[in-house]
Amino acid sequence: MLVRQARVLVVLVVGVTMLVVGIPLWISPIPGGAIVVPLGLALLATEFVWARRLLKRVREHAGQLTRAAKGSKAP
Repeated sequence: MLVRQARVLVVLVVGVTMLVVGIPLWISPIPGGAIVVPLGLALLATEFVWARRLLKRVREHAGQLTRAAKGSKAP
């Protein structure tokens, strides 16, 4: 029981840290946020249902953006 709680705590701390670091990276010109935020969500999704739902929405949105980018013509 104690090991399970410790695992959840570690996942929570590391996952939230990745989100906190990744969000400013995502809006900056550095492309690292596009990698760090989904990884943080994926880590959190191993333990939390809300993170699984949010990760699913992020994946769906990314898929829509990819399809839109493939369908548009570059100038």
